[in-house]
Amino acid sequence: MTPEPTSSTPRSDGRGIVLIGYRGTGKSTVGRFLADRLGRPFVDADVRIESRAGRSISSIFAESGEPAFRDWEERVLAEITGENPAAVLATGGGAILRETNRLRLRTFGFVVWLQASPSELASRLSANPRGIADRPALTSAGTLDEISEILGKRYPLYEATADVAVDTEGRSPSRVAELIQDIWQNRGAGMDRNRQ
Repeated sequence: MTPEPTSSTPRSDGRGIVLIGYRGTGKSTVGRFLADRLGRPFVDADVRIESRAGRSISSIFAESGEPAFRDWEERVLAEITGENPAAVLATGGGAILRETNRLRLRTFGFVVWLQASPSELASRLSANPRGIADRPALTSAGTLDEISEILGKRYPLYEATADVAVDTEGRSPSRVAELIQDIWQNRGAGMDRNRQ
């Protein structure tokens, strides 16, 4: 594939690896595989938020609204990035909505944007019993329309935050993890900031 830059902002030399992308791209599953391959700890930001809040993400949205959830997310990302600089971190799909989070993730380490088409994401979410039921609707549109709408709005934020974009369509989570490991290990050879 032709390399496509995903960011022009100077990078830190952070040692962590961050997975960003829309829900259903495989951040948590790929993150576990990647952490195992690299012998690093794995942290799922959404799981940590639910643990700290004592309730599900859907409950936080329903009872307190999206701004309250984003506050939780910001606090938890600060906590995670401060406690283990070598972790593989899977973020929530909207973690990039706040500039503070984008800067924190870029400073923490190497940011990988996991991608899939809206139709693939809709298929994955509907096939996963937790996919749609455990996540709040972000618009009043149907699943595919919502994904397309939200991706359109978030695209420039994902692009500005990521060092590299990896297409997950047609690839198993273990293959995606292997690809990210190869990119990570060769990042000094000009592979970062490319689309894979």
